[in-house]
Amino acid sequence: MAYLGEEIKKLGFGLMRLPQKDGAIDIEQVKVMVDKFLSLGFTYFDTAWAYAGSEDAIRQALVERYPRDKFQLATKNAAWINCKTREDAVNQFETSLKQTEAGHFDFYLLHNLGEQRTKVFDDFDLWEFVKEKKREGLIKHIGFSFHSTPEELDEILTAHPEAEFVQLQINYADWDNPAIQSRGCYETARKHNKPVIIMEPVKGGMLANPPESVEKIFKAADEKASCASWAIRFAADLDGVITVLSGMSNTEQMEDNLSYMKDFKKLSDGERETLNKAQAALNAIPLIPCTTCNYCAKVCPKNIGISGTFTAANIYTLYKDMGAAKHQEDWLVAGHQKTKASECIKCGKCEGVCPQHIKIRDELEKAAALLG
Repeated sequence: MAYLGEEIKKLGFGLMRLPQKDGAIDIEQVKVMVDKFLSLGFTYFDTAWAYAGSEDAIRQALVERYPRDKFQLATKNAAWINCKTREDAVNQFETSLKQTEAGHFDFYLLHNLGEQRTKVFDDFDLWEFVKEKKREGLIKHIGFSFHSTPEELDEILTAHPEAEFVQLQINYADWDNPAIQSRGCYETARKHNKPVIIMEPVKGGMLANPPESVEKIFKAADEKASCASWAIRFAADLDGVITVLSGMSNTEQMEDNLSYMKDFKKLSDGERETLNKAQAALNAIPLIPCTTCNYCAKVCPKNIGISGTFTAANIYTLYKDMGAAKHQEDWLVAGHQKTKASECIKCGKCEGVCPQHIKIRDELEKAAALLG
């Protein structure tokens, strides 16, 4: 099915985690991956100004080697990164054009709206800028990527009907996760009749190696299918989806993804039931029952990033991936100007307002020992 007048197959090549060799992007391997991808009729490539070396790599591997009408290229503007003036933000667009040499962008996104970042795009009037570039033919479709609440997404889509699509983090693990709210954000986008591009369908690779209880369910249903295939097909099965981005890092991942997405078909009732069982198995793993209401944050005298710390600790509990857990802590705690769990003075004010009756002081002490 075509969206926005574009015929795009249900798998997109996310260019955030490209293969490395000797500390740099391995352009020759990227070329092989690009060739395999295009050979089976896939056409959507997703990069960003903020992905170090990615725009330059896709120029070499794709733009310089294929006719421009054989692919769609998306990139993004992160105006909240080191931009002090509107000119700084506008220059990101010009830099992206120069680095990719693409001539135009089929999809151009305002990168990672939500929370305090949304205001930066409004203050620099970047909505008007991208509309101007669309009129000039340098952008075909305007949209944005988003990591925040359904309520904030509703506000942005109401204020900016010119957004033609939205890119959301959606996967079966985060579908009802209160820290991510994939379902709520998806339903909000569809309420506004906006098609969706899906990012993080494999949750940064973590769902390629899910907890053992989940893996057993998938292998019982189909011994040969990879766990990643279940995650990507869950996302692709949703209505209103333009494409599902997979951040493929090597040719093996590419070949696996292509094997089950080249002739994508909607999930059967039995396959949906398998995914329901997998979600139930994930939900059965004991976690800190934080719903990120952040009532605790309002009374904490030390400004500790309580909910962000708990999200990070829960990621480690589920996936035993310390790198991913610390990345979440960096983003949700330090990245939001909060202090670490080790600063807790055990005053107990947080526990007095927690609707979930979490023993917050004990959990913060455990998290501090875990995350350092």
